[in-house]
Amino acid sequence: MSSFAAGIRALGSGTGIILRSPKLLLLGAIPALISALLLLGSLGALIYFSGDLTSWMTPFADGWADFARKGLRVLLGAALVGAAAVLGSISFIALTLLIGGPFYEHIAEQAEKQLGLDTSDDGAGFARQLGRGVRDSLKLVLVALLGAVVLLVIGFVPVAGQIAGVVLGALFGAWVISLEMVGLVFQRRGLAFGERHRSLREHKAMTLGFGLPAYLLCLVPVLQLLIIPAAVVGGTLLAHRVLDQRSVVAPE
Repeated sequence: MSSFAAGIRALGSGTGIILRSPKLLLLGAIPALISALLLLGSLGALIYFSGDLTSWMTPFADGWADFARKGLRVLLGAALVGAAAVLGSISFIALTLLIGGPFYEHIAEQAEKQLGLDTSDDGAGFARQLGRGVRDSLKLVLVALLGAVVLLVIGFVPVAGQIAGVVLGALFGAWVISLEMVGLVFQRRGLAFGERHRSLREHKAMTLGFGLPAYLLCLVPVLQLLIIPAAVVGGTLLAHRVLDQRSVVAPE
């Protein structure tokens, strides 16, 4: 529980730093607003055309009884919209950081300087760092897509599948958000995406303590404009804690 609480404190510290710096808050809110509008527009379009889409996906049900045909298509439509919402909530972070990468890197560096943290890197130039960020963001979106497919399949299980989908979706979203938010520090030090995953896996409770409230709060409209830059700072603090602990226990 102490590790879980440490993850929560990392997000809380990030929120405090952002709230004390309106300029950083505004800088971080602009990319989040653009991403939110794009994803909400896409989700709205999916909901609007869900009837036509489910009819196209289930031509075999055209000859079924009216109740059975409508029941199948309503269930399929709900599952599609639910999976899209999960994918959107997870991809929202990756898309936002991809759009506002330089802004969030600046925010993270300012927070590190305020707290006296190590800002050293592996000497890679701007182009190489940008390439790392784009490559890792694409990997994260792929992971999110695979997760959304699994959650979609689970959602077809009556009653239990709906409940399990919500719980597993929140846990999965928390993990993906944590992976993304620690990325700035890991990328700067030349650590690959797989290394990021292994490091967080060694600190599961702390990672979920940070990621779960961040994920849930990002689902709240408007509040996400604050939570994204706050989570960037909190994820930076989490990355330093994870890497510092690893360096302490690493063999000489």
